[in-house]
Amino acid sequence: MTYSTLADLGWSAHFARQLDDDSTGTPARLCEIHRDRVEALSPAGPLTLRSPDSTGAYAVGDWVLARDGLVLSRLERLTTVSRRAAGEAAQRQLIAANVDTLGIVTSCNDDFNVARLERYLALAAMGGSLPLIILTKADLTDEPDDFRRQAEALSPMVSAIALNAHDAAAVDQLTPWCKSGQTLALVGSSGVGKTTLQNALTGIIDATQDIRSDDAKGRHTTTARALRPTLAGGWLIDTPGMRELRLTDAAEGIDAVFDDIVSLITQCKFNDCAHETEPGCAVQAAIAAGALDAGRLKRWRKLKNEDRYSTESVHDARERYRKLGKMYKAHKKPR
Repeated sequence: MTYSTLADLGWSAHFARQLDDDSTGTPARLCEIHRDRVEALSPAGPLTLRSPDSTGAYAVGDWVLARDGLVLSRLERLTTVSRRAAGEAAQRQLIAANVDTLGIVTSCNDDFNVARLERYLALAAMGGSLPLIILTKADLTDEPDDFRRQAEALSPMVSAIALNAHDAAAVDQLTPWCKSGQTLALVGSSGVGKTTLQNALTGIIDATQDIRSDDAKGRHTTTARALRPTLAGGWLIDTPGMRELRLTDAAEGIDAVFDDIVSLITQCKFNDCAHETEPGCAVQAAIAAGALDAGRLKRWRKLKNEDRYSTESVHDARERYRKLGKMYKAHKKPR
C-alpha cells in the first residue's frame, strides 16, 4: 500500500521544521520495531531499514530520515508514551511516539478502576497526548452513562465514550480521533476489547479468543505494537495488555490530572503544609466540606511518592551506567 503524501502518514509542521537544506534522506514513519531492523512507511511504499543504533532507541510512530535501507537519523518526537519498564530494572520503556490521542480502554464491569485510570491519564499528560477513555462492554450494563460520568469526573482534560466494541455503528464514534493524519493509540489491561476495537477501526482481523466465564475478560493475541491504517484514513497503534503501569518522570503529568488538589495546595496557610492536621489547610477543608474525596488525596500522594522513587531510581541507574562506561573506555585505551 502506498500513501500519496507525507501528511497522509501524520506528517506535520513540527517535523518539517526539523529539515533544512543540508538534510538528506527520505522521511518515513516506523510501523514495527524488531530486534535487528525496523519496518517503516513512506509515500513510495513500505521500507525495511537497518539502524546503526539499537532498535530499542525507536518507538512505533517515530519519524526517521532513511536512505539506501539505513536509518540516518530520528526526528524529534512531538509526543511520547512511555513508562518505567516492568521488573526490577530501572529503565524507561518506550510504548509509542507521535500519538495525538491516547485511547485508555477499560470496560463497564469490574475492570473499571479509578486509580488505574488516573495512572493512564498521567501517562497521557506527561507525554503530551490527549486522553480519551473508551468504556467497552456498554451493552452488558444497565447504566453505562454512570461509568462515563465517573471517568469524565477524573480530570477536566478527559473525554469518555461508552460503547459496544462489537457494534460497528458504535465504534464509528471514534472516527474523529483516527481520521486522516490523526494517530490514536490504544492502551489498557488485557481482555478489555482493544483488539476488537482495532479490528473494527482497521478492518484487520486479529485473533480474539473466547471470553473467560470467570471474569468476563477476553483473551487476545496482541504481543507487539504496530502502526496500522484505519478505515477513516488515520492511524491506530494497538498495544499488548499491561499487567503493571509504573510511572517515571511524571510529576507534571500527575499534577495535570490532579489539578484540583494542586490548586488547593496554593491556598494553604503554610507553604510546607503536609495536608494532614495543619491549621489553615485548604485541602483538608475541602475534604471536610465534601468538595474533595479523601480517597483522591490518598491516590495523589501514592502516585507522587511512587514517581519520586521511580524517577530517582532511573536517574541513579543512568548515572551508574555512565560511570561504568567511562571506566570501561578508560580500561580499553592502549597504554
